[in-house]
Amino acid sequence: MSRQSRQSEQLDQPEQPEPSEQPEPFRRLARRLTQLYGGLALYGASSALLVRSGLGLEPWNVLHQGLAEHTGLSMGVVLTIVGAAVLLLWIPLRQRPGLGTVSNVLVIGAAMDATLGVVPDAHGWTLRIAAMVAGIVLNGAATGLYIAARFGPGPRDGLMTGLNRRTGLSVRLVRTVVEITVVVTGFALGGTVGVGTLLYAVSIGPLAQVFLRVFAVPPSPHGSTVVAAGRPRRAILRR
Repeated sequence: MSRQSRQSEQLDQPEQPEPSEQPEPFRRLARRLTQLYGGLALYGASSALLVRSGLGLEPWNVLHQGLAEHTGLSMGVVLTIVGAAVLLLWIPLRQRPGLGTVSNVLVIGAAMDATLGVVPDAHGWTLRIAAMVAGIVLNGAATGLYIAARFGPGPRDGLMTGLNRRTGLSVRLVRTVVEITVVVTGFALGGTVGVGTLLYAVSIGPLAQVFLRVFAVPPSPHGSTVVAAGRPRRAILRR
């Protein structure tokens, strides 16, 4: 995801709306907000399923789990702290956060901890594999939901595109280097790396692209309703 541009929201009011009618821009904005927060909550819940499977986590959550093991904090709290720290790195990179960026930091960790609080560890290969597959598929759906809402990238995605702009290195190379670094560091700290980590790496891109098309918000006939960010030029599709 590239630089974010703020636009003022233009909401055209019909001259004499029916009492039961809601102007199109408001309906569209409500859908986008629902997708944003529903997607972020689902992202945290799906990540918790991967934790409970015990078969491997997403790259950044390997780091979060390792840090949680050493600090005594919950994974959700660590995820929030790391997200806020990464967001601070946007300042020298001259990245501009949007509503989705800040919400990403606050919502995903809370949703993860809430899910971990009610979902026990999976026991037996059948349940573990089911939790892993469900976590990956739902994570792809969550990614499609919140990216299609177009309220700005997550802090980790913005870090990668910011480094791409400042260094001239490709997004693919930057992402690879960053994610290998966080996986190795997280594994050294005790984070779980396994078949789920590999399956996530090869499947999340195609899954997210499918769900991006499913949850795409149609263009508004009344003009832009963008609140925090324009349509990204690239979608990194990972946190």
